[in-house]
Parts: sequence; structure tokens; C-alpha cells
Amino acid sequence: QHELWPPAHPAKLVPASSATTILYIGASRRPPPARVRVAVRLRPFVDGTAGASDPPCVRGMDSCSLEIANWRNHQETLKYQFDAFYGERSTQQDIYAGSVQPILRHLLEGQNASVLAYGPTGAGKTHTMLGSPEQPGVIPRALMDLLQLTREEGAEGRPWALSVTMSYLEIYQEKVLDLLDPASGDLVIREDCRGNILIPGLTQKPITSFADFERHFLPASRNRTVGATRLNQRSSRSHAVLLVKVDQRERLAPFRQREGKLYLIDLAGSEDNRRTGNKGLRLKESGAINTSLFVLGKVVDALNQGLPRVPYRDSKLTRLLQDSLGGSAHSILIANIAPERCFYLDTVSALNFAARSKEVINRPFTNESLQPHVLGPVKLSQKELLGPPEAKRARGPEEEEIGSPEPMAAPASASQKLSPLQKLSSMDPAMLERLLSLDRLLASQGSQGAPLLSTPKRERMVLMKTVEEKDLEIERLKTKQKELEAKMLAQKAEEKENHCPTMLRPLSHRTVTVAKPLKKAVVMPLQLIQEQAASPNAEIHILKNKGRKRKLESLDALEPEEKAEDCWELQISPELLAHGRQKILDLLNEGSARDLRSLQRIGPKKAQLIVGWRELHGPFSQVEDLERVEGITGKQMESFLKANILGLAAGQRCGPS
Repeated sequence: QHELWPPAHPAKLVPASSATTILYIGASRRPPPARVRVAVRLRPFVDGTAGASDPPCVRGMDSCSLEIANWRNHQETLKYQFDAFYGERSTQQDIYAGSVQPILRHLLEGQNASVLAYGPTGAGKTHTMLGSPEQPGVIPRALMDLLQLTREEGAEGRPWALSVTMSYLEIYQEKVLDLLDPASGDLVIREDCRGNILIPGLTQKPITSFADFERHFLPASRNRTVGATRLNQRSSRSHAVLLVKVDQRERLAPFRQREGKLYLIDLAGSEDNRRTGNKGLRLKESGAINTSLFVLGKVVDALNQGLPRVPYRDSKLTRLLQDSLGGSAHSILIANIAPERCFYLDTVSALNFAARSKEVINRPFTNESLQPHVLGPVKLSQKELLGPPEAKRARGPEEEEIGSPEPMAAPASASQKLSPLQKLSSMDPAMLERLLSLDRLLASQGSQGAPLLSTPKRERMVLMKTVEEKDLEIERLKTKQKELEAKMLAQKAEEKENHCPTMLRPLSHRTVTVAKPLKKAVVMPLQLIQEQAASPNAEIHILKNKGRKRKLESLDALEPEEKAEDCWELQISPELLAHGRQKILDLLNEGSARDLRSLQRIGPKKAQLIVGWRELHGPFSQVEDLERVEGITGKQMESFLKANILGLAAGQRCGPS
């Protein structure tokens, strides 16, 4: 067993928003700070890759520092200092035992922890987190140890009962997908009133052994999106997050509850599309990955600079990592780098990000709540529920002779000790039961009791008197309200009997003048009027004024008002009307879009609509079929006929208005 980190500071009771929930945080007013710990892992050379025979561009100096060639000056090197450095010969056990295993103990204290694998594509992030059957990675080792710890701490006879659940998701192209239930679709990320990040609808599977974990995790891992690129045949195309939740419940008083979360995150690698050769879907995936990692860098920079706004919401990844970076978790960042010179720029970028990340400060605290134990209903006698005067009257003569001046003697057992608040006869029984339960709970802890539960007799009598006065005031107000309601009902009944209308009658001689409407007229071409006048048998077509009619109506009249308006009526012979309609129909069926634009009320857009409708549905059977064309209403059809019928009837075409 490796030495674990020292436990957190002792917890302190702080009242929370709920009356039955108490939150435990650190001993100081703010939780103690915990810096993000950063470890760097250098993978060995991979056979068959370009530059495998070249000397490495990175060299480890000791267990915490390394150096890399300076691309600006080849005679110099850049040195980096981290919490841990693992060279090419380091094993999976070395990385797990040195950086990950120490944070598991915090989960049993109700605190959060997270492990992130960061680095360019092909640097070995997935191998570090998952590993292989021969060399298991961080995830299987952490789950095996965590389940062993929970079995030991939750065994019979121990004060805590523990349960473990797991969830597995991926962030693919800014979509949160449940790998345990791929059919659930894109999930949303929410934040509760305490600032905790949660995902409604995410599947949670209870696990009690490592076999249970493998039964759920291995099929879900096959649902993760992977693809082949020039640099990696099985490149991760999404960010994978394994969430393990440890719930603890205390078996004895005060029946506390704790909740710790472990985030195991395998980030997708940043990619240079010029070297990976991504095209099509792979290029789109690469853009989403690089964008989320860019926002991750902005979040780290904002935290280090102390900016007022940290852009967590700019990406689903950073929104989910809000607890891990600048939040309430013990965080470990494992930066994976490659030794080949072709990865030099990616390696420098990963080391710079890791150097900035180790300056981020988190403030972990214990997520602990206190719930009163569910007690059975407390059965109280009539004397216990009555106050001192009522209790004295309820006693018999024999009890009165030998009775003590005090209403009740204190019982010997602390569990049978009753609160003085039991004497309030007007108190709600449910509220009284809760107060008694809390009183017994405090008595079992050896507490002296709250000031309210240990009030002297005089103060208790004053409190009882105040409660009785309030009850009398409430009864008096209720009686007054009933009297007012009865009085109102009597007034309504009297009004119905007398048939007294309350509404005012309108004035008998008030009149309303109808507004004069606008005049409408159709202008006929002068040549057409002259031709019709010259024809011996032609009927003269003129606009005839039907006259103006004005009528005043009194408001006393109940008949609807007749509306009169000035109007103009067009008088035309039926033969010319039919001839004009036929010409319009021929033009609609045979004319081009340019010919149709010569009609009144027909512009370029409507002409194209008419031609398209004619090609799709065939010729028009009548002029009224024009209403079936999309965009032409009945009102527009009426104005169209009035504007075009006279000109076409005379064999002329009027230009567009």
C-alpha cells in the first residue's frame, strides 16, 4: 500500500437553506485551496513511425522535471518542472500508484476528484486511461481499488453504508451522448442551486464488484466513436468521461449522508490536419475537437489571470469540467507527449498547457448532509399535551393531594426526556412530532439543547399566552368575515326583488354620423370611349354615380344600422365582358412571362408564378383559376379583372401600373 495524501481538515456544521439539511465544509470560512497536480508521461518510440530512428526531442532530468530543445535556438533547451515526470520506461502501475491512487481516499470523505488525460493525437492518452489486458490503465485500476475500499468501509459493523454507481458518456461534435444508452440522444448539462454540474437523463448503473463494472463498461466502450488517420489507426474522435459516484449513509445518529464523485476523462487529442490528412467527416470531427481544446485553454488562462468571467459555457467539455478546473475537485492532469521530432510543436504546446494548468487553484469541500432519522409516531397522553392549568384540572383529587408543584418530574432516561414545548396544546401535532424527534436526536448526542427547547416556566407561560391571544384574534377575524359575507348576500337578494338596474341608460337623442368612405373609380382609355361613341350600335360604357345616401340613427333603436356609402358602378355590355375575359384567359394559357407582365397588377414575381403553375397543372380553364396560384388572393383577383377587362375587351393592352 502506498502512502495516501493526508485527510482533509475536520468538517464543521453550517446551517443550509433547508431546515433538515446541514452542509459540512472545511473548518475555515472558505474551503482550503488545492492546486491542480500535473504529471507528464513520455511514451516510447513507436516502430514504423517517421523519425523513429532520430534522437528524441524530449529528455527527462529527474522524477519531476524535463527539458526539450528550443526551436528558436538549437543550442539551448527549455526546462519544465511538474509534480511528476514518467519517462519511457515507466509502467502503468508507476503512473497509477504515483499520481492517481492517492486521491481515491477523498471520495470516502465526500469530496470530488478527477483525472484528465491530455495531449496530442497518438501520444498515448487512451493507453494511459484504459491500457490493455496485460497492462491495465488508470480506469480499471482505480475502479478495482475503489470497490475494495468501499467494501472495507461499508462492511457490517462499520458506521457507514456505501454504494457505488457508474455513468459513461462521450462529447462528440458538441453533443453529449450516453454510451450506456446510445438511443437516448443528445443530453443537456445543467447546474443545480449549489453549483453542482449534473446531466439529467444520464444512465446510472449500480456496481458492487469489478465484474459488474466490466459487464457495463466493456460494451459501452465499443459505442465510443473512433476513426483512422495517418497518425493513429484508432484515433479517438470524442472526449470520453467515466463518472463514478460513491454514496455513503451513516447507520447511527446523526445519520449523515456523503456523496463523492470521481471523473475519469480521456480527452481527444489535438490534431494538425496537414499531417493527419483529415477530409470530410474526419475534418469536421477534428474541428470540433480543436475548438473544445482551445476553449479549455481559454478557461485555464482566465482562471490564472483571475478574470471575472470564465468561459465555461463556451463548450460542452469545459462546462462538464467546471468542477475539475477551478471548482471543488482534487484534480490530476496527465499530459502525454511523444519523443519524435515530428511531434515537436504538439509536444511544446502540450507542455505549455500543462505548465499553465498547474497554477489553477481548486477548493474541494465535503459534500455532507444531515437528515433526521425516521422515528415512529410519538404517542403522548392527554396530560402531556395539556398546559399546566389544564393538566392540574385534569388530575384527580388523590393526585392533587400528593401532587408536586411541578407539572412533571424529569425521567431518568435521556431517551424519554420530553421537551417543554409539548405543553403547547394549540400546536400542530405534526410540528410537535418533528420537534420531539429533533429533541431526542440532540439528547442522544449529549447536547444541552437549543434555547427554544429549554425555556423556563415563566417564558413558557408567556409564550402560551401569546399563542392563545393570536388564536382568539384569528377567530374574531373569521367571525367578522362571515358577517360581511352574509350582509353582501342579503343586499344581492334585495336587489333581485326590487329589480333595480345598476347600469345607466344611454341618451335618447344621441346620434352618430356615418363617416364618408373613400371614392373608388376605374379610369378608361380615351381611345376606347371614342371608338364606342362612334359605333352606331355600341353601348356607351361610363362610370355612373349611384348617389350619396346619409342616414342618422338614434342609439335607442335596436335595429342594426344601415351603412350607406358613396360607390361607383361600372356598366358594361355582357358581350364585351365575355370577350375581355376570353382574351385574358388566352394570354394566361399561351403568353410568356414577359407577355403576362403587360397586364395590370401582374409583376415579374407573379408572372413567374403563373407560368410555373401552368407548366405543373396545365392550362387555365377559366380566369377565376388564377386564385389557385400561390400568392394571389381573391381581393387581388377582383382588382386584376377591373384593371384589365376594359382594355383587353377593346383589343388593347394596358401597361403595368
